[in-house]
Amino acid sequence: MIEKTNTVTFLVDEDRLACTVKSGSLRVLATPMMIAGMEQAACELLQQFLDEGQTSVGTAMQVEHVAATPCGMEVTAQAKIVSQDGRQVNFEVSAWDRDGEIGHGVHTRFIVDAERFQKKADRKLGEAK
Repeated sequence: MIEKTNTVTFLVDEDRLACTVKSGSLRVLATPMMIAGMEQAACELLQQFLDEGQTSVGTAMQVEHVAATPCGMEVTAQAKIVSQDGRQVNFEVSAWDRDGEIGHGVHTRFIVDAERFQKKADRKLGEAK
């Protein structure tokens, strides 16, 4: 599993702009949307190694968004598994557009039992009523 990579590519459309998601005022890729692409790449990569009934949840993301990408340009996000400690899996993540790197960092996910995790989350809703 270590050193395995996955990439996802997406178009910077209106829904992914900083001015749309309110993380800024410009018509460029929003940092949260770049992060979402990185996390999608990591989640998809890890899922192929999990047993039935397991999933993973993101618990940490530390990234730098180093260049702007305008609406209409494609972005590719990549995740590479760099280590595992029990249920904790660590990734190097990066993203780029046709002009080069736009972001990089590290991401951590934990492997969980999907049903048990969802039930625990749903109990919180019941307790709040």
